[in-house]
Amino acid sequence: MRVCKQNGSQGASRISAPGRHALLLPWLAALLIAGELASAACFFAQTSKPKEYEVKATYLYNFARFVEWPASAAPKDSSFAICLLGVDPFGHALDAVLEGESIDGKAVAARRIAKPQDAANCRVLFISMSEESRLKETLASLDKASVLTVSDIPQFATRGGMIQFISAENRIRFEVNLSNAGDAGLRLSSELLKVAVAVRTNTQPGD
Repeated sequence: MRVCKQNGSQGASRISAPGRHALLLPWLAALLIAGELASAACFFAQTSKPKEYEVKATYLYNFARFVEWPASAAPKDSSFAICLLGVDPFGHALDAVLEGESIDGKAVAARRIAKPQDAANCRVLFISMSEESRLKETLASLDKASVLTVSDIPQFATRGGMIQFISAENRIRFEVNLSNAGDAGLRLSSELLKVAVAVRTNTQPGD
């Protein structure tokens, strides 16, 4: 039986991580790196539970850490952009999570874009629920771009998207469409795939 340990103990240190958003990153680092669900539960028993889009914002940052982009996808500027298309459900949460973080030596920045054609310099693109009626056209416009697409739009992973947020056992989890990511030239770490609820290799709804 796993026993929860108090802050400062070995159990707590296993899910510690640098950064000012210490309540979020340790939990998701445990999920993404080691699948330490029990350790995460112990951690949150001692802290306040984050809101839905605080968790999703932290997932976006951690997704980016476990994806390899082709050399041709290097952005023209010096930042590592995590972008949002559509109505913003994050508020300040996304900026707060990304503040002070870096990936591959580049400062991570949150950007809001008005149309999918503006995603040329984005590494990750969260597509808001407000864009569901235009999803087919949006994904088609990104067909030649090496951009990791993420959304909580229903059936996103079977409609051409790469990572879809879902709710499972009262937790925010995700499923992956590996074929869609591969078609864009992206390689997703096996560590990320291990903790996905489902890993799809096709775009057929219901498969």
